[in-house]
Amino acid sequence: MSFPKIAEARQLNDEELSQQILDIKKQLANLRLLKATGRLEKPHEFKHTRHRLAQLKTVERERQISNQSSVTSDELSV
Repeated sequence: MSFPKIAEARQLNDEELSQQILDIKKQLANLRLLKATGRLEKPHEFKHTRHRLAQLKTVERERQISNQSSVTSDELSV
């Protein structure tokens, strides 16, 4: 299984992005539970899931910074 591309995350709207972040966090919690009970069959899923979460949070933060800079530039022009 290859890592998902960050371009895919950038194509999501804000609502879909937030929903996917929640889903990934739930998936990580489930993976931790499986690991603790000894039923985890694919330990590499941790790495892939954490990587995807990092991508989604990066895109979310980029949008926050972009929105802040646009608000700041609007305030300066007034």
